[in-house]
Formats: sequence, C-alpha cells, structure tokens
Amino acid sequence: MRTAIWKASVRGRCRVGRLNLDGDGQGDLAGHGGEQRAVFVYQIESYRYWQEQLKRTDFVHGQFGENFTIEGLPDDAVCIGDRYQIGSALFEVTQPRVTCYRVGIRMNEPRMPALLTSSGRPGFYFRVLQEGEVGVGDEIVKVGEANERMTVAEINALLYLPDHARVRLERALRIDALSPGWRSSFEALVQSKTTGAGRGNAGLAPAVAAHPVAPGFRPLVVTAIAQESADVLSLTMQSPDSQPLQKALPGQYVVLRLQRTVGGPPLFRSYSLSGPASTQGYRISVKIEPNGPAGSYLREHVRVDDVLDVSSPRGSFILQPGELPVVLLSAGIGATPVLAMLHALAAARSTREVFWLHGARDRQHHPFAAEVHRLVLALTHGRSHVCYSRPASRDKMGEDFDATGHLSRSVFDDVGVPREADFYLCGPTRFMAEMKETLANLGVEPGRIHLEIFNGSEPRTPGVVGAVTRAPHLPKDSANTGPLVSFARSGIAAHWEASNYQSILELAEACDVPVRWSCRTGVCHNCESGLISGLVTYQPDPLDPPAQGNVLICCSRPQDDVVIDI
Repeated sequence: MRTAIWKASVRGRCRVGRLNLDGDGQGDLAGHGGEQRAVFVYQIESYRYWQEQLKRTDFVHGQFGENFTIEGLPDDAVCIGDRYQIGSALFEVTQPRVTCYRVGIRMNEPRMPALLTSSGRPGFYFRVLQEGEVGVGDEIVKVGEANERMTVAEINALLYLPDHARVRLERALRIDALSPGWRSSFEALVQSKTTGAGRGNAGLAPAVAAHPVAPGFRPLVVTAIAQESADVLSLTMQSPDSQPLQKALPGQYVVLRLQRTVGGPPLFRSYSLSGPASTQGYRISVKIEPNGPAGSYLREHVRVDDVLDVSSPRGSFILQPGELPVVLLSAGIGATPVLAMLHALAAARSTREVFWLHGARDRQHHPFAAEVHRLVLALTHGRSHVCYSRPASRDKMGEDFDATGHLSRSVFDDVGVPREADFYLCGPTRFMAEMKETLANLGVEPGRIHLEIFNGSEPRTPGVVGAVTRAPHLPKDSANTGPLVSFARSGIAAHWEASNYQSILELAEACDVPVRWSCRTGVCHNCESGLISGLVTYQPDPLDPPAQGNVLICCSRPQDDVVIDI
C-alpha cells in the first residue's frame, strides 16, 4: 500500500540508524515503564479520532510525540513482529507505545495517558533492523510477520486492562519480537496466575509494592525487652489471645502505630523483624537515636505486658530462593533485616555459601554479635567478617571483630566474596551508596543487588532533572483539619486539603516524600504503594485496580485518615 510518512523533527529525507541497545546487534526497547528509545509511529486516522473525541482542531504533526506520522497501519491491524520496509530502512514492530505524563503536557490534557491506553489507539514502536534513509511519501511495504498474530491493540489491552487471560498471555510470550520489558511483564502475570497471588496487576506493580497485605493494625502485647547494644533495643510481641500471627518472609518489616499522647496524632514507624520467622511472635530491634521520638518513646515508656498496635509484615526486601552464594551486607542497625535472613538460612540448614559482612563502631555498638556467631556456625558454608571503624582499647581483634576500618572492595577480596552471588544490603545512606558503587565496579549484575531503604524507596520521576533533594517535611501552610495522611516510612503526617491537591501523590510531593510515578492517571502502576490503613477513593478510576492492600497514589484521595507505606 502507498502511505504518507512524516519525520517529526526533520524536513525532507533523513537517515535512520540501527539501534543497538541490548548488545546483540538487533536493537531493542527499554521496559514497559522505562525510557523508550526507538521509532514511535502514530496514525493520521488516530489524529482524526482524537480531534473528534476532544473536540479540537489545533493538532499539528508530532502532537503525540511520534517520529513517524503515517496513513494506514491501524493499531488493531498491525501485529507485534510485523516487518516493514520504508525507503532503504527495515523496521520491526516490537510493542505498543508506553504513555507517560509528558503526553498529557504536550496535549494540554492531563488524562491523555489513560485515554490513549484505554482507547486501543496507543501507537507502536519500530525496532530498526537495517539502517537507511526514509522520507515523505515513501511506501511502507510489509515484508514479514510473526507466526503468532497478536495486534498492537490486543497486546496493549492484555497488559493495561483488567482481563489478563492466561491463554492470551502465553500466546504473547511466543512472539520472539516482543520487547523484553513487555515480555517480563507478561511472565509476571503468568506467574501470578500460577501461584494464585491475589488481585492486582503483577505485570505492572513495582517490586516495592510486592507482597501486599490487608490494611489495618492488630494489638500485640510486649512479652520481652532486651538491650542488644548501647543503642539498640529489641522488643518481642505476641498476640494477647494466642491467635497465630501472619508468618513473615525473611527481611520484611512491620509498622507500629504509637499513641504517645491522649488525643494527639499517632506516630508511625517501620521496623524490620530481626528474629526467626514465627507465627507465635515478632521481634523488632530499634536503634535509639538522640532526640528520636519513636525510639525514645519505646525505651522510656513501653514495658513488658504493654500493648502496641502492629501491622502485618510487609516489604519486598526478602531472601530469594536459589543455589547461588548469599552475601549479607550491613552496617549498624541495618543488620536487622539481614539477621532475619540469616535465621532463615540456618533454620533451613542451607548448604549455600553464606557470607555475613557487618560494620560497627565498636563492641559496645555491635548488636547481635553472639547470636550471629551461633547462626553462622550452624551453616555448612557460613563465614563472618566484622569491621570496627573505631574499636575501643578493650575490643579484641580476632575475637570481637576481624578488621579495623569499613567494609570495602579490599575486604571483599580478602574474604573471597564471589561476584556471582545474591547481595543483600542494608545500612545508613552513605554506606548503601558506597556498597552499591563497589559492587557495580566489581561487575555484579544489578538484579543480584537487593536493597532495603529504611526511610522509603528510591524515587522515580521521569523527565524531572536537577531537582534539589530535601528531607521530608510538612507542606507549606499545613492545615489542621481534614483527613490525616501519614507517610509511614518518611515519618511525615499532613492533613488533606481537597482545594490544594488532586491526589495523594501531589500531597507527597508537597512534603518532598520520595515517590515513584510516570503516567499520573492510574495507568502505569509505578506509584503503587502499600496501604497500611484507611480507605481511599479514586478520581479518575485506574484502568486496572491495584492489588488488595495497595493503593495508586497518583489518582487516589483519602476517604478518612490513611497511612501509606512510603
């Protein structure tokens, strides 16, 4: 067929270079929510559709951000894997367009990401198989197609809309040309159907929103308090009615709701479970910071037989199954989640190589020393290496610690830490940054590096650059009425003002709480977070609801007091 073609930023003819993003010479695209680096194609017919739907006549070529504007090739006819010759270049269709908030800005219509996705007219991406020149008026000639025929519109709906039929997911996974990001999303959806893992969209939900649990708190009674070191206190809690607790995955945490004053706002804090997995009790270990309100309250006011409000265990920083060596890297109170992992490995009599690498100031500030020693000895291939940054005169090298200084690459070399291992990191911000850089320089695959960040997750704000990072704070001119929105991991609670904010995301941004987002209209699920307590309403409704126990903060508003796990 003869079609018109237009290059958004080039007049006349242009040269299309081969993409080589994945290192195998074929070229590819980023994941479903990542930066798209390929030729984006949109149809004149879709322009006409949106002119009618939005009642607008001001569109110009390139309005949707496309590289090629074409006549013909509608999304419900073009299939993933179709190959087209245009001019002297050869292209292959790899995935539907992934929309983000920027198309809303370009169109002056904030709902546009959701409208494009739900309409079945997202447009699609070309992978460049053979570089060449293209120009206005060049013919678009189909020269090949995939054995499994699924259209762009069908693939788009399969990921973003509620019906994720397994038979269709399996069909999609048989398409070799499907981009890796979409392939991994469909694999996650298939896996969720295999395991029966609840509602929600496993193909879109970020890792930090995995393992959702029902919102709410239950009262637990404190049965033991132990001083682990000069500044670390452990509390063991059990159900007062002897009902079993939800068994935590090794590495997870619970949220405490602390009512310090009668009638005052509650204080929320997240604490990793530091003991063995159990349905009988939870142990948390708290670092008592100078002037820290939560730690000081627990130390000074909480006693055995007191009752605390505790959430179910949550979090995605968990021990992964497998046979590779395990490296547990921690500093200070960061030992708590990896200690739970060490307990799990010892209880399972794991034959994996296990390395416990920990940094502390000195013996006085070294919690769990005897406990770790016992657990490491219980492992067939367990090793421990402890560094003291400022050992006291009474601290004995070879008995209390193994080296002076900090964990570093030289320590890894001395201990013989394998590069092919699963690494679990937790500790102060600077320690985490240094360890991540060290592991990257050692050539450790990013997917093998697992992080726990006590005060939230790493933000994801596509296209926003140069922003100054600020500590979370109350918003300017904070209100004293309205539903209280508490961001548990950031330690901030602010009242909701419907006149100032369109969503919980906007309130979080006003508080400089680290957040993740892309579409801002309930499509991409990058903002999916744990809903610890409370109820929300959606405006607009998300295309596919989040998992029960989670919330999409980009399009939700509090119905009453809520606690969000960010």
